[in-house]
This record gives sequence, structure tokens and C-alpha cells, in this order.
Amino acid sequence: MLLAAGLVALLAAVAVAAAVGAKPGNGQSTGTGTVFLPNPVAELQNQSLTDQKDADYPALAPAYHQVTLTNLDGSGRLVGDWANILSETGDPAYSPTNEFNYRRNDDRFEQVMAYYWVTEAQRYIQSLGFGAQLRPVNKESQDLRINQWGADNSFSWDKKDMIKLGKGGVDDAEDAEVILHEYGHAIQDSQQTPFGYGLSQEARAIGEGFADYWAVTVSNVIAPTPDAPCVADWDSVSYTSTVPHCLRRTDLNMHYPEDLDLVRIHRSGQIWSRALWDIRQAIGHLKADTIILEAHFGQRDPTMPQLAANTVAAAERLFPADVAKVREAFEDRGIL
Repeated sequence: MLLAAGLVALLAAVAVAAAVGAKPGNGQSTGTGTVFLPNPVAELQNQSLTDQKDADYPALAPAYHQVTLTNLDGSGRLVGDWANILSETGDPAYSPTNEFNYRRNDDRFEQVMAYYWVTEAQRYIQSLGFGAQLRPVNKESQDLRINQWGADNSFSWDKKDMIKLGKGGVDDAEDAEVILHEYGHAIQDSQQTPFGYGLSQEARAIGEGFADYWAVTVSNVIAPTPDAPCVADWDSVSYTSTVPHCLRRTDLNMHYPEDLDLVRIHRSGQIWSRALWDIRQAIGHLKADTIILEAHFGQRDPTMPQLAANTVAAAERLFPADVAKVREAFEDRGIL
């Protein structure tokens, strides 16, 4: 009777799957996909590239790369341990062989970009020891919606634990550093630090600065480019006239508190991102990113001096030989 009941249940499940159009996967955990590393302008250092209404034109050809997609669940969808493409504009990417090779004139390309870069960001976090020797950081399948917002903007929504990537101009999910910026906010939300889009304006500025830093540190680890401190150089060709095209930079000579503008929090965030960038330059990305992530735990609505002090304390616990260099980076910005 148990065998018969199990068989009936299995047949019922198959019938339901067929009714909703579900497609079986092959059970593989890896696949291949085509992505930008991290984006065409940053890699090719060609400031003349433009959106051209999502066209796939010859000058972009060298910017496409085939990569391994890891941690897939075998369903044939872009769903896995660390990223879940929940919804999209147009057809959802599906491959029974886990081969996801599209170009930017196909909206499925952006789905692959989001899956790959979020997954690689989480794998990088875990390589630093988070989730093993250290507390986990956003160690879950991050939900993402692609081209679901008609504005040329993106955001991480803590209430729904969701990243939404917008469209218009260069669609946001075409630029790895936009994806990573929003993942930076999701990281902060996962650490119970509500200042990605937080409470005070100064805390929100910290959130934007950290997200900018996170975008460039991860992209520079995975796919180094000549002008690493330039954030989202591909996305920004649609709305910047200066060259090089940068959404923002992490190496500007800004100081606290005189450059703190509590209305323009993204601009003020460049004070914070410069301090983090200087730490990275001084002690290397592995130690810097471990310290910076560890310092976020338990911080609620901090000022820049408060979080800087917590970052120095994290350095004292983890890498005491580098404490002076961490402190110096904040002192150079006037934060400590």
C-alpha cells in the first residue's frame, strides 16, 4: 500500500508539473553562461560605447565571455544556492543542459548576469571565512527581479528581501557593478544594519559608500580592469557626459565632516568609500574585505566615526598587525 500510495503521489506531482508548464532539469549543479566581466567600458576602456537601444553591435564583441555558472539547482532555470531569478521581462531563461549563452539584445542575457555576479559575490564572501570561522553574511538564495521597474534605477528592498534591477538607457543588470552595488545593500540588511536605505541620512550615506566599494572590490577580484575605482562605467554612459563615464568613484579626495552633504547621500558616501578603498590598497582585498564585512555586525544607524571605530576594533580582533593602516585610512578622511 505504501508503494502504491507513493506511486500515485509521484504521478500526481508529474501531472501538476505538466499542467503548469514546468520543465525537468538534468540535475547538474554547474552550467555555462555568457556575461560581461564586469562591463564593456571598464574592460575595453572604450568611452565611446553607447546603449543603442539594447543593440548587439560589433564593438561589444570582445566584451562577451563564457563563464561557469555554479550552484545551480538542476531545474534548468537560473535558480541556485545563492541567487534566484524570480521574475523578468520576456522569456525566463531555461536550458535542460544548463547552457545560458545570450547576447545583450536578448533580455535573458541580463538574467544570466544577475545570477552569475550575485553567486560569485556570495562565493567570495564565503572564501573569506564567513559562514565557517565567521558569522554568515547573506548566506541564502538572493531573490532578484530583472527589468521589473520601468525607471533607470535599481534598489534592494529589505522588507521583501528582494533586489530589483531597472531598465532604461543601459539596462541595469548589464553592468556587474550595479548588480554588486545592490547586493551590497542586501548584505547590510542581512547583518541587521538598516542603513542600506537606513534611518539617519549619515547612515544612509555610509550605506551608499559601502555599496559602491563592494561593487568595485568584488569586480576587481573577479575581473580586474585598469580604472577599478570607477563605479558602473557602462551603465553610466546613458546619463553622464564627463569622461571617463563613472556613476561615482571610490578614490575622490573627500573629507569628513566638511564634505558631508546630508541631502545628496550618494555623494557623501564617497567619503566612506574612499576610506574603504584606502584600506584595501594598504592591506589587500582579502584582509580589508574581511574586516569591513565583520565590522557591520551589530551596527544600527551609525555615524561615520562610530562605524570607523568598529572597523578598527574588527581589525584588532582579526589582523592586529594591520590596525595602524586601517586607522590611518579613516584619519586621512577626517573620520577619526
